[in-house]
Amino acid sequence: VQLQASGGGLVQAGGSLRLSCAASERTFSSYQGWFRQAPGKEREFVAAISGSGGRTYYADSVKGRFTISRDNAKNTVYLQMNSLKPDDTAVYYCAARRLLLGASTTLTDYDYWGQGTQVTVSS
Repeated sequence: VQLQASGGGLVQAGGSLRLSCAASERTFSSYQGWFRQAPGKEREFVAAISGSGGRTYYADSVKGRFTISRDNAKNTVYLQMNSLKPDDTAVYYCAARRLLLGASTTLTDYDYWGQGTQVTVSS
C-alpha cells in the first residue's frame, strides 16, 4: 500500500486546513491514522479511524478541533483541522495498519506511511 498525503500549507492561528491521504489500493479494512512531528520532537499520534469509519480516536491535544474521516470509495482518509494553533505546526504523516488489525495510537504498530505534508500555523 502506498499512501500520498496532501493539503498542508501556511495558515494563521484560528484558521483551518484539510489534509488528505490517498491510498494506492483499497484499505477499507484497515485502521488508518495521522501522526505529526514538530522540529526537534518525536513523532506523535494525532488521530485514527477504523476501516468502516465508525470508530475514531484522537490525541487530547486535538480533541474537539480536529476530525478524521474517510471515503472508502475514494480510498482516501481526511483530517479536518480547525482552530489551528502555532503548536500544531509540524509535518503531518498518514499511516495505515495491515488488514484486519485493530486500533492503535502507537507509531510502531503502523505498517505503511505517506511522505508527510508540512503544516505551519503562524501567530
